Amino acid sequence: MKDKIIDWAKERNLIKEENAPKQIIKLQEEVGELCSAYLKQNDLEIYDAIGDITVVLIILCEQLDIDYNKALESAYNVIKNRKGKTVNGTFIKEVN
Repeated sequence: MKDKIIDWAKERNLIKEENAPKQIIKLQEEVGELCSAYLKQNDLEIYDAIGDITVVLIILCEQLDIDYNKALESAYNVIKNRKGKTVNGTFIKEVN
């Protein structure tokens, strides 16, 4: 899917670093749509918003010459051994 998304974006001339600021604004817009869908408890819109966020992030990474999978792996490596507890639905990391 990632390659299909990148090809789609290339066909539309989106993969340019100068387009990144607009892509970041688009990301914020999509996150807002996710929040709205969640508050309305609209599962179809939640699903769509999460997909849209992922597409925007993949395009942004390509614009900035960042490997999406490496960024995801890097984030996982930061959290994988993190200890803490969940309080009222929020994970509170243990401070060493």
